[in-house]
Amino acid sequence: MREVLQSATDVRSRVTGWMGRRFLAHLSKTGFDLGSSWFVPSRVLAPLRRNGLNPVPELARMQANGPVTRLPLPVTVWLVTGYEASKRVLVDAEAFSNDFGHFREMGLFADEAPGGLGFSDPPEHTRLRKVLTPEFTMRRLSRLIPRIEAIVADQLDLMSMKDGPVDLVEDFAMPVPAFTICELLGVPASEREEFQRRSMARFDLGGAATTSLSAVSESIVYFRELVRAQRKAPNDGLLGELIRKHGDELDDDELAGLADGLLTGGFETTASMISLGTLAMLRSPDLLARVRDDDEAVGGVVDELLRHQSVVQVAFLRIARKDVDIAGTKVRAGDIVACSLSQANRDPSVYSTPDDILPERSAGQHLAFGYGAHRCIGAELAKMELRIAYPALVRRFPEMRLAVEPGDLSFRKLSIVYGLHSLPIHLGKHTSPIQPGL
Repeated sequence: MREVLQSATDVRSRVTGWMGRRFLAHLSKTGFDLGSSWFVPSRVLAPLRRNGLNPVPELARMQANGPVTRLPLPVTVWLVTGYEASKRVLVDAEAFSNDFGHFREMGLFADEAPGGLGFSDPPEHTRLRKVLTPEFTMRRLSRLIPRIEAIVADQLDLMSMKDGPVDLVEDFAMPVPAFTICELLGVPASEREEFQRRSMARFDLGGAATTSLSAVSESIVYFRELVRAQRKAPNDGLLGELIRKHGDELDDDELAGLADGLLTGGFETTASMISLGTLAMLRSPDLLARVRDDDEAVGGVVDELLRHQSVVQVAFLRIARKDVDIAGTKVRAGDIVACSLSQANRDPSVYSTPDDILPERSAGQHLAFGYGAHRCIGAELAKMELRIAYPALVRRFPEMRLAVEPGDLSFRKLSIVYGLHSLPIHLGKHTSPIQPGL
């Protein structure tokens, strides 16, 4: 739920998904299917593609030739694939800017700034993050644990009532983070089904851009209305808390932007991780057994799956503020820099056998949530959801298995946030509901 709901929304940090969709809308006001854009060089599209659960081989080849590669585009764009080089870019807010205004000045976007944390620099970013940070400490988030456990249990119960295969994406991976975000923000119970529908409308880059763009606009309108309602009668959710504590310093547009950023960052990404992580466990009986039988191992499995999958494939775009050296490559002021998180997290100089899922390895320093000041503010919430969802699922349905051949699975073909369109599974023999915490 990420800087908490950026795939039921992109089902994804409005960051990346938002920017990609706006770029496509800029190319064609009537809709543009990037998935069929044969004329775009493969090197440009490689950061948005996958080969099943793995980055495409072209990214590894680029990484082997050096951690920084210039992409063949009309504007100067550098793709960073090395782990240390990516950290260098992500942490240095003095040398690299996230400010959306730079992209507008370059003529790439004419639309209003998206708001939220992703496309802002200090001191504006610092001001907004300072407001949100206290709400995302483990102490504050722990209050959501019983609700997340109940949401997970409810979805498992609904799945168990279905005949035949279920779609894990639709029936479990999307509802869990969607309803968790509702709990976090304080969305009224009567609006939660509609909230999930809006979230799911903003998926990936493989279809018409204007559809997703319209969904983004609808989301902002919805959050503005929710903010206005919360100003009149704030509840115990995050928006209500922010209004009570900071209502005089944050206007409605800022609050709506923060809420939409949390939706973008936390919904799609967590939904994708639930489904992709489940697929990884279905392919590895040992991994599934570890999650099912060993509570102490779950945290390590979650971190390693986050590293391995890196569902946010590309970080927020940066603009170089000045001439700067990145791992021996001269980047000029005004150049665009993109970090491939998926490939940085497979850097063999950092991780031995990086394509393997090894829960015992220390993967906690992965870049799946970004790094530095723009690291996903909802990272701990996302990990909390995964640590609850994975064990509950495999313990409730220990005999679950794929309902289709692996080659028939439908992955997103071109996406900043990677994921499955669907994951049909046979549940097998049902067990009795497991009490939360067991």
